[in-house]
Amino acid sequence: MKKYLSVWDAKNIGEKMVASEEVLDQLKTLGLNSYQRKLWTALLSNGTSTAGDLSDISDVPRSRTYDVLESLEDLGLVKIQTGKPMKYTPVDPEEALERLKKNHKEKYEEMKNKIDRLKDSKTYDELDNLYKEGMESTNPGEISGALKGRYQLLQQLETMFRNSKDRIHLMTSKEGLKEIYNNHINHLRDAHDRGVDVKIAAPSSDETNEIMNKISEFADVRHIPESDDAIGRFSIVDGKEFTFALTHEEEVDPTQDISFWSQSNHAAGDFLEPIFQNYWKKLEKRNSN
Repeated sequence: MKKYLSVWDAKNIGEKMVASEEVLDQLKTLGLNSYQRKLWTALLSNGTSTAGDLSDISDVPRSRTYDVLESLEDLGLVKIQTGKPMKYTPVDPEEALERLKKNHKEKYEEMKNKIDRLKDSKTYDELDNLYKEGMESTNPGEISGALKGRYQLLQQLETMFRNSKDRIHLMTSKEGLKEIYNNHINHLRDAHDRGVDVKIAAPSSDETNEIMNKISEFADVRHIPESDDAIGRFSIVDGKEFTFALTHEEEVDPTQDISFWSQSNHAAGDFLEPIFQNYWKKLEKRNSN
């Protein structure tokens, strides 16, 4: 395993060092804004410093440096030494990342509690009524849209599985099966426990045999022959809502994966479901071991 410092592509600026764009991009994924990223890495490279020194190294305006450094202290990434001038000391990266993780966890729990309280309040009832009134006046053709990125598709599938009442029919690929297992096995099992009929058709292979066996404990799973490459990825729930992948997941980056979603009794129940049922009858039944 590489050491932490090996991810730095350091450049000399006089005797100062700055982090590579790769490192700054990774810190962005942790929720640090541009000024926070620049100032924290500048502090790491320079050791205990004044706000003025850090402003010069990082190119962050001096007028913003103080409040950004205070925000980094709130996150547990910086220690402030009182005095004239005030100085700032970096927290060791390993400890800093642990503090950041704890901070995000606390904020998540706080937000989760707020959402749970809202769902039990009159505010939620009003939001629900607004939604129902709005949907009553919505043309069914408007209840559809493109889902860009695998994450959006997985979110939409979760909503559909959680709200299912009667049946869930899935046609997917080997990679799609692995994603469904990793992200939705509990949602599908819960649906089965509510009495929902779960059917999944997917190619089996050495990679997916164990997954198919586990899913077979609560769902009817059938094997798609590897020679059959005409079937895509789609899901149908209760014969009235569906998703359909428009791209091949092995040919595009997950962020560029495109799917179509719609609530349409005609498209889901009268068109896609018969296709699924006809193909389903031809497939080999998968028995759990």
